[in-house]
Amino acid sequence: MAIPDDEVAQVRAATDIVALVGEHAALKRQGRRWVGLCPFHTEKTPSFSVNAEEGFYYCFGCQASGDVITFVREVEHLDFADAVRLLADRAGIALHEDEAASAGSRDRRELLAVLERATQWYHERLLGGPDAGPARDYLRSRGYDSDTVRRFRLGWAPDQWDACCRALGLDERLANGTGLGFVNRRGRLQDAFRARVIFPVCDPSGRPIAFGGRVLPGSADPAKYKNSAETSVYAKRRVLYALNWAKDDIIRTGEVVVCEGYTDVVGFFQSGVERAVATCGTALGDEHFRLLRNFARRVVLAFDADGAGQSAAGRFYEWERRHEVDVAVAALPPGSDPAEVARSDPEALRRAVAEARPFLQFRVERVLGVADLSTAEGRARAADASLVAVAEHPDDLVRDQYVMTIAERCRLDPTALRRRLESIRRGGPLPGDGRHDGPSQPRARSTASDGRRSQREGAALGGRGPVLDDEPPEDDGWATGQELPGGGRGRARRSGGAQAEYRPGLEALRLAIHRPEEVFARLEAVLFLDEVQRAAFDALAVSDDLHQALAVAPEAARALLARLAVEEPVGAGEDVVRQLVRNAARRALGELARSAAADPTLVADVARVASWLHGLDDPASGSAAAEQLVAWLRVREGRT
Repeated sequence: MAIPDDEVAQVRAATDIVALVGEHAALKRQGRRWVGLCPFHTEKTPSFSVNAEEGFYYCFGCQASGDVITFVREVEHLDFADAVRLLADRAGIALHEDEAASAGSRDRRELLAVLERATQWYHERLLGGPDAGPARDYLRSRGYDSDTVRRFRLGWAPDQWDACCRALGLDERLANGTGLGFVNRRGRLQDAFRARVIFPVCDPSGRPIAFGGRVLPGSADPAKYKNSAETSVYAKRRVLYALNWAKDDIIRTGEVVVCEGYTDVVGFFQSGVERAVATCGTALGDEHFRLLRNFARRVVLAFDADGAGQSAAGRFYEWERRHEVDVAVAALPPGSDPAEVARSDPEALRRAVAEARPFLQFRVERVLGVADLSTAEGRARAADASLVAVAEHPDDLVRDQYVMTIAERCRLDPTALRRRLESIRRGGPLPGDGRHDGPSQPRARSTASDGRRSQREGAALGGRGPVLDDEPPEDDGWATGQELPGGGRGRARRSGGAQAEYRPGLEALRLAIHRPEEVFARLEAVLFLDEVQRAAFDALAVSDDLHQALAVAPEAARALLARLAVEEPVGAGEDVVRQLVRNAARRALGELARSAAADPTLVADVARVASWLHGLDDPASGSAAAEQLVAWLRVREGRT
């Protein structure tokens, strides 16, 4: 049974597209639009644009476009019906469809409701439960005040077998489906979290989807942290703890700080760095970076990056290249974590982030910082150890700059170091000493140019996409960029490349979409000289709204409408319509004049139309002349 069209429209209207897209990409307001980096392809220059009023998005880089349903389908890899069901759940809208079709939607909604109730139950237990006294004492010792506890909705799981499951009335299905409980070997339903401080894990919109639990000091439980098992609503490789709280500061600064644990994140927030997130019991992976690059281009690692060692370096460089982000490392005091530094010296934590260095620079400086550079032997050993780290970087220009740095610090000949570096990269012995420094590594291809690739993808911030020109007017202001009679400016000349174009046909369509009251009653298909623009207008003319127009428009016209839906009109309606009439009439008059050369009976018609064209610029006769020209064009095309 299909979802009724009126309910699809209700779901679409009830969904805030800016909030929805904002869970996956950083958006900033620009005029009436919201712009940001495209979540569907890698780029450094924002070319993704959202029209909040109409509920559409368009990317000038990859031409991805659509509404809230399309966006969910692409991001979550769902079919149309499942995407509508997911959005209906978010909006609290009940869909009228058969039981089989709605079962998955109903189950997801039920699981999320249980997780919300559990979050509140754990939180209230921490705030007022008599058995939570030691947990409250522990949090106070960590510097957590009441505001911090409430902000992060921290909780307490009592040391009882099934307190949570009983309190929430869970059965086996709900306990397993939420990760809150399981059936033990005795066949009894048992809580997954016991005697632990609870950290709710939320999706980017702030809905709890999982939990992390920390034991109190002195506990006999060897597992310091325990995390929810993966469920249908929680995939840890795609989730970052505290992104829902941190994303505003991430967007503001263009930077995200990645930690190892929940308490590290809280420590950063307490220190005034409110852009920290953490992985949830799993290593930092490619899907995390795919999510992060939609919010920020600079990723600061606030964990033991030196300890990550040689095996992790290749992955970091690959992530930098593939996702076009800059990976830096915050140098924390050796042996400390952010949570500890936040308590002892919050200023040092802020400084570590502000002074974060590129990953390779951090590794090289860590090696040279502890080396004995006072002897020839110590400098040689430090140089070799540093070159091992440098050899892993895929960019030959970057490698050579570090060779120069190492040569200067160790007082060695750069040419000799280059030979040693190439030997390391080939996996052979170092020149002159016969040593072998590890397994053979393939020579990495230079990727210096790759990082610049997406700078050429899409338009500049606030720019427009590919030009769809209608009939080129003469010197009318639309092509030259001069001041227009109704305010605003014309399009920059073609040499400007990605400059915005305000051709009258396109501008008329923008106005028809965004401010139809100004122009729509005066627009007709005969005024659009470009076939795609005319098809777009025809679709608008027979539709009740933009969604319907997109459904009936041919493919090329649909793509044009999707793009124009996120572009703001700049011209005044009167000027746009008049220029549209002028262009159409000029072309038709030219055809008529050519016909009159062979048929003298048409000369009078040429003179009459020319006089109407001349009258367009006369304030007293302009409106009447426009009406006469439009009527003539209709007759000429047989549209009367």
